[in-house]
Amino acid sequence: MVDTLQWLALETKYLDRAEAFYEAFLDLDVRRKGEKEVAFDAGGTDLVLRAPGPVPRGGLHTHYALSIPAGEYDAWYDRLDERFDLVEHSFGDSRSLYFYDPDGNCVELGQSAVDGPGVDGGFEVVFEVEDLDPAVDRFERIGFETVDRGDDRRRVRMNADSFAVELWEPQLGIADARGGVHVDVGMTAPDPDAIADRLRDDVPLIERRDDDVRIRDPDGHYLSIRESR
Repeated sequence: MVDTLQWLALETKYLDRAEAFYEAFLDLDVRRKGEKEVAFDAGGTDLVLRAPGPVPRGGLHTHYALSIPAGEYDAWYDRLDERFDLVEHSFGDSRSLYFYDPDGNCVELGQSAVDGPGVDGGFEVVFEVEDLDPAVDRFERIGFETVDRGDDRRRVRMNADSFAVELWEPQLGIADARGGVHVDVGMTAPDPDAIADRLRDDVPLIERRDDDVRIRDPDGHYLSIRESR
């Protein structure tokens, strides 16, 4: 099974404006910064903002979720409600709030069993796919386990060890969110080369990059997989 979500990249039209947004509203610290890219420390998951350029690009209109301690939820809601038209949704005993960044990505902050303070890791990324069933098959071979299907079979939730992905055929979800296109993510797994072997006949690109195996799937998403330590 896949272990952890290492990083998620988002494409931004104006890097300085996006950087200011994530510093001001999510209290994220810059981990590294270059001319075309800024990476924030989102509690163990790198949130990467990337200016338009060569592939792999960052994701567009990506819906993703970050963990916050359950006891901080009300404070986060009150603070963000002053600026954003928040949408709130409950999942059993846990609540999530949704709002948008300057580039149209839907940011979810969800109550989680994390220490904090503040944002403490990513726990979900939503991918838009053209054809759901073959996409589910590919992600199962990567190491995700299917745990839920939408009633109309246009949405599938799949779990790894410490985070989840959702695969959506084109549609609007909670808060009118959409799945990301050309999403670029990094994750860890016990045997990246074995994953590559399982996918070799069904994806357009597999390449070894230093410590990572990088896979581009038929929907244009890039998945970089590093061996678990």
